Amino acid sequence: MTRIAILLGSTRPGRNGEAVARWVYDLTKARTDAEYELVDLKAFDLPLLDEPVPPSQARYTKPHTKAWSEKIASFDGFVFVTAEYQHGIPAALKNAIDFLYKEWNNKSAGFVSYGSAGGVRAVEQLRQVCAEVQLADVRGQVPLSLLLDFENFSKFRPTAGKDALVATMLDQVVAWARALEPLRPRSPG
Repeated sequence: MTRIAILLGSTRPGRNGEAVARWVYDLTKARTDAEYELVDLKAFDLPLLDEPVPPSQARYTKPHTKAWSEKIASFDGFVFVTAEYQHGIPAALKNAIDFLYKEWNNKSAGFVSYGSAGGVRAVEQLRQVCAEVQLADVRGQVPLSLLLDFENFSKFRPTAGKDALVATMLDQVVAWARALEPLRPRSPG
């Protein structure tokens, strides 16, 4: 079964992303095309990149890196739920991506973003980062406005049509994850 992570990329206290990620995850429960899992970056408590060897070598020395590697390696694709901070992606998300390399390769990526401009500038940066770790990003994305999709900038209430955007993006993420499968190494056993 194709496995897709809904990756919550903000670790900020009081983050809006938690409600957004849960909404996306709840929408996946009606789907039968893949197995979906909500992965909260905050649960991994990654420090600033502290591995002495570049991630492309996969010679991890820290328990937190090994746990992160095992979790990310278990998926075929990702939906990144990202905030936009100062026109970019959260530092914690960039750091988490930088910890690994091969675990990301030849997998698919979709985006759900939120911010004053729908988080689209963060997604543009994230697309560049994904390209470098060989994640194939899909066109479909879900931009959420802090003005329109959040009451008082904090209570998440997606406007009409956003569920359909999520469905389209998920269709693409699953299709690309399957298409890229021959490029991923087979796990032993």
